[in-house]
Amino acid sequence: QVQLVESGGGLVQAGGSLRLSCAASGRTFTRYAMGWFRQAPGKEREFVAAINWSGSSTPYADSVEGRFTISRDNAKKTVYLQMNSLKPEDTAVYYCAASPLLVSRFEADFGSWGQGTQVTVSS
Repeated sequence: QVQLVESGGGLVQAGGSLRLSCAASGRTFTRYAMGWFRQAPGKEREFVAAINWSGSSTPYADSVEGRFTISRDNAKKTVYLQMNSLKPEDTAVYYCAASPLLVSRFEADFGSWGQGTQVTVSS
């Protein structure tokens, strides 16, 4: 298991940018693929982006492709989500998660979760 703490959420106007960070504890960070998911009010949690241990594989949800970028710094045990051209429909609680698999889009493959950080995009 790995413990995860997200930060960087906030209120931003449409068209703006935010960068989320997720700090992991433990000595085996590179064994995990990492992912970002989000949950909007009244909706189910959905996949946003994921990254394998080396950063060579980075799948994205269609809704964020070209606007969001996931990256990781293994030395700092941190994964990032750079969010550009934000839209009101990006408003959600964003969760960081860790998976022991190579990389995945599926929530069930992620066994460790952070507490979430709120992102609100105003129109």
